[in-house]
This record gives sequence, C-alpha cells and structure tokens, in this order.
Amino acid sequence: MEIKVLGAGCAKCKATYAVIGKVVKEQGIDATLVKVEDIMELLNYNIMTTPAVVVDGEVKLKGHVPTENEVKKILGM
Repeated sequence: MEIKVLGAGCAKCKATYAVIGKVVKEQGIDATLVKVEDIMELLNYNIMTTPAVVVDGEVKLKGHVPTENEVKKILGM
C-alpha cells in the first residue's frame, strides 16, 4: 500500500503525516508513507485544498487533519 500526504509543508500537512504515521506503525500496516510537497505533482491530483491523503493513487481525504479513526477507516480497518 502506498499512502501519500499532499501539501506544501503547512502545519496541517505535517500533523496529517504524523497521524497517519502513528496509525500505520501502531497497526503494523505494510505501507509506504510519502509526503508530497511538489506543487506540480499536487496539481496532478486535482485537489483545491490541503492536506490531502492519497491511498494507492486514489484521493481519500482533503481539506482537514484526520483523526486516528478516520485514518483507520480510510485504510480499510
């Protein structure tokens, strides 16, 4: 599983990355977590608000920092 956190490096983007990283570690999920800050790559996902979370190429969340429960739901737990 590939998880991308899209955002230009703002506090909400960093918080989203931290929450997802915590859930992945605690649940023992085999996933690659990547932070994407390149504006050109962000445009490829057609998002207007950040942070955004992409799981295996599909945008699952955008515009707010998710809770741990939201992350678990997004990851199919």
